[in-house]
Amino acid sequence: MGLAEIVLVVCVALAGIIVNFAVHKIDEGHIGVYYRGGALLHSTSPPGFHMMVPFLTSFRSVQTTLQTDEVKNVPCGTSGGVMIYFDRIEVVNILSAEKVYDVVRNYTADYDKALIFNKVHHELNQFCSAHNLQEVYIELFDQIDENLKKALQLDLVEMAPGLRIQAVRVTKPKIPEVIRKNYESMENEKTKLLIAHQHQKVVEKEAETDRKKAIIEAEKVAQVTKIQLDQQIMEKESQKRVSEIEDTSNFARVKSQADSEFYRANKEAEANKLKLTPEYLELIRYQSIASTNKIYFGNDIPSMFVDSVATGSKVSNKKDQK
Repeated sequence: MGLAEIVLVVCVALAGIIVNFAVHKIDEGHIGVYYRGGALLHSTSPPGFHMMVPFLTSFRSVQTTLQTDEVKNVPCGTSGGVMIYFDRIEVVNILSAEKVYDVVRNYTADYDKALIFNKVHHELNQFCSAHNLQEVYIELFDQIDENLKKALQLDLVEMAPGLRIQAVRVTKPKIPEVIRKNYESMENEKTKLLIAHQHQKVVEKEAETDRKKAIIEAEKVAQVTKIQLDQQIMEKESQKRVSEIEDTSNFARVKSQADSEFYRANKEAEANKLKLTPEYLELIRYQSIASTNKIYFGNDIPSMFVDSVATGSKVSNKKDQK
């Protein structure tokens, strides 16, 4: 192999090495930033293949999509002096592509260490130092994630406007074993109390249901009794009305009959008054005598017949004289 060929091979090899270090790839969802001699360059690169000066220029790929930073084993001292540890805290954040250069210039490409990791440690210790173990572990634990999110975002508005906190998830802290067992015993007692309370509610509800059933049954019986009583009263009132109508009808009929009898008696009295004259009465007397006339034979005739004949002759003579 001649000298020319050796030089050609060396040049090709050097060209390959240079191209290998000069060509780089930026993945989707990332922005490329460049350093030359340790200084941050103003140029950035979108996703794709790009060229840079090898050996003198380096690049970092900064994620601009949602990412989750995990802060692990954060120590925290409560106001009572108990040391507890948060095993894992997840911070979901996103960096705007337009603000990548400013954030990297101010906080380097590892901006999340200064803006998120260190800030989480600080805010958690601030929270723990202001509350006792009962509040941190039980009473206020459900508020830690929301308070931590607000505190982080409030600082980021001033320090890194393009960085936004989407969510914060905090795991239950680790506490000393003795205290943990005490809390477990307390929770067991609370569970028993809750079960007893729920059982009491069930018993009270059943008793209330039975009472309402009894009230409904009593109201139903009372309503049925009232309906039956009203029905009987209506029947009695109907019978009373019928009796009154019948009494009124009977009274009217009896009164009519009495009036008829009275009218007939008056008319008969008037007729008798006009008919019973002395002449008529004399006629009736003679008719009566004639109807009861008897013939007696013998020497002695009863004197009442002679007297009656004589009396009749006197009455006749008086009438003639008149």
